[in-house]
Amino acid sequence: MSDRAQGRKIAFAAFVRKALEDARTTRAWTGTEVSRRTGVSRQTINRWVRGEWVSDPEAKRVIAFCEGLGLDPSVAFGVLGWDRTASARPAPSAPPMDPDVEALLRRLVDPNVSDAEKFHIRETIRYLAYRPPLPKEIRKGRKRAS
Repeated sequence: MSDRAQGRKIAFAAFVRKALEDARTTRAWTGTEVSRRTGVSRQTINRWVRGEWVSDPEAKRVIAFCEGLGLDPSVAFGVLGWDRTASARPAPSAPPMDPDVEALLRRLVDPNVSDAEKFHIRETIRYLAYRPPLPKEIRKGRKRAS
């Protein structure tokens, strides 16, 4: 293996490790959650982290990994020595953010908010994001409090 190829493996492994560490610290995601959110198997991610791949990673998997973590795929392409514009898709425009969600996000980055409160905010959001939806008859039958 050439020195250049080995250097690309080391650089890409560092890129993936940093992305995983950021996902753990900022979103409290496990490796399984990263795999679920990105659509890239844990085995593939682990091979990338260890630099144990014979041929280059598939561009579509690199893109899925990056987009699932909110990263620009062109950065990973640059680390891999690929043309940064070859397979990159245009970034989708973000939908308008609900003011309550914006307030929660501000609290999560506010240094004056305790870690305990940030933990409870994240846990509540995680619970709401993954709870099963209410059946339609229950949603329609409820009356709003006046």
